[in-house]
Amino acid sequence: MNAIFTVILISSLIALTFVAPAELLPALLGGAEDAAAMALTLFCIYAVWMGLSNLAEKSGFSKGAARLLKPLTKKIFKTENDEACENIAMNMSCNLLGIGGAATPFAVKAINELEKDKNEFAQKLLFVINATSIQLLPSTVIALRASAGSAAAFDIFLPSLICTAISTFCGVVLFLVLEKLKPRRKKPINKAYTGVKLKFKGHGSK
Repeated sequence: MNAIFTVILISSLIALTFVAPAELLPALLGGAEDAAAMALTLFCIYAVWMGLSNLAEKSGFSKGAARLLKPLTKKIFKTENDEACENIAMNMSCNLLGIGGAATPFAVKAINELEKDKNEFAQKLLFVINATSIQLLPSTVIALRASAGSAAAFDIFLPSLICTAISTFCGVVLFLVLEKLKPRRKKPINKAYTGVKLKFKGHGSK
């Protein structure tokens, strides 16, 4: 992927050099300035939400949310791991608030806990839900739109909710269908019996 981006960058620089050499340097500086401004905006957004997430974890709110969601997570993800349930609850909460960057660390922690239990089904399902993630409040997109000078930054609320709900529904349904269609693994052959030749005698032999 890095090689592809490098080729695109070099090709663009060569094209600008011949087509509009006077605009080459302003374009590079403008792009760098926009990237730095966006990075700073995202940093501020995630700093606020990660601080709130840490506060919720320290105050015990996350454990309380995990206890409330445990029957649901237990049924959906088929796990009894309390630590995994807590991280799944925090992951889903962050995704609902539209802060995917803050949700990812909780997903990683949950998958590590599920890996200890060798619960592959729950790991795969969490990956799908985290990737699609229903967003009740797309706070990151709203903040970016507001910082860019949008006059109606909250207009993205309903379209975002509809799109993420559809994507999560389709992702989970496809995952469950593929899990059902997946052929069951054959039982491993006991190596102790390999190489042993069984001799079958006829009914009339002694």
